[in-house]
Amino acid sequence: MTGPTGPDREAVRALAELLRKWWELSAREGRPKPTQQSLAGRLGIDQTTLSRYLNPRHPSTAPLRTVELLHTVLRAPAADLPRARALAKEATAVPARKSPHPADATPADATPADEAPADAAAVVVAPAPRRTATTRTASLRTALAFLAVLTLGGGIGLGWSAFAHRAGQGGPSVAAAAASTGPAASRWPLARKGDLLWKARTVQYLLQAHGHAVEADGDFGAATAAAVKTFQAAHGLLADGKVGAQTWSHLIIRIDSHNDPKQAVVALQYLLNNAGTATDITGIFTPSTTRSLDTFQRARALPVTGVADPATWRALLASQGPAIHR
Repeated sequence: MTGPTGPDREAVRALAELLRKWWELSAREGRPKPTQQSLAGRLGIDQTTLSRYLNPRHPSTAPLRTVELLHTVLRAPAADLPRARALAKEATAVPARKSPHPADATPADATPADEAPADAAAVVVAPAPRRTATTRTASLRTALAFLAVLTLGGGIGLGWSAFAHRAGQGGPSVAAAAASTGPAASRWPLARKGDLLWKARTVQYLLQAHGHAVEADGDFGAATAAAVKTFQAAHGLLADGKVGAQTWSHLIIRIDSHNDPKQAVVALQYLLNNAGTATDITGIFTPSTTRSLDTFQRARALPVTGVADPATWRALLASQGPAIHR
C-alpha cells in the first residue's frame, strides 16, 4: 500500500520509521550495517519492496511476518517488538465499508412496481426459444453425465459399506482412520541452530521457563544451542543441541490454572497468536487465554480442556507458518 490514505496512514508511517531505525542502528558490536540488497535476500523479497518498507516518506505496509523477521535479522531491541506488531496490525486493518446497494434500496435502472405500464397488453413477451439440434445434444450430454455421477456414487457407497463392515469385523475404524490425519498424527518439528522466528522463540521461551538464561531474540544461535545441550544433559538426553521429539517432550510444560510459569505461558500465547487464534502475550494465564486455548483445541479436534498438554503443544507447533532457516 504505497502513499497510504485514511485512518491508518499514521500507523504505516510510524511502522516505516521504526523499521528504518532498526536498519540504521544495526551496525554495532563490530558488525556492519547490511545493504538493502543483502537484507532483501535474507527476507526473501525484492529490494524495491524492502525499500518501500523502510521509507517513512512514501511507505508501504510491511506484513507482520516480515516485521518479525526484520526484528530478528537486525537484532533490534526486544522492547520494540510489541510496538512493531501493534503498528503492523493497525496499519493493515481494513475499515468496514457501507454497501453501495442497501438491501432496501431500489437500483437506479430498475422499474418500481408502482410504475409498471398501465396497459399490460402493451408489454411484448418474447416467444420461447425453439429447441434446436444443438440444444437437444446438450440435454443428452447432461443426462449422460448425471447417470455417470449416479453410477460413481453407487460405487463409492458400496465401497464405504464394505469398509464399515470390515471395521466392524476388527478392521480399522472410521475414527481411527480420521485420527491418522488429525493433529495427533503431527510430528514434533526439529529445531536446530540457524532457525529463526517461531522455532527459535518457542525453544528460547521454554528454556527460560526452565531457568536457563537465554535471550528470546528469535535467532537459534550458539548461545541457544549451548543452553539446549545443557538442558539435554541434565535430563539424560543426547546433548546434540537439536530439539527433536525427545527434547520437546521434556522441554514443554503442562499449563493449567494451577501450573503457569510465566515464560511457558508466553510461549503458549505466542504460538496461539501465531497460529491465528488472537491472544494477548502477557505471560499471565488469564481466562482470556483459556478461551483462546479452548478455541484452538476445538478447531483442531482436540479434547477441549483449556489445558496445554503434550498433544496441544504438538498441534500448536504443527500449526505455525513455514520454518525459516538462515
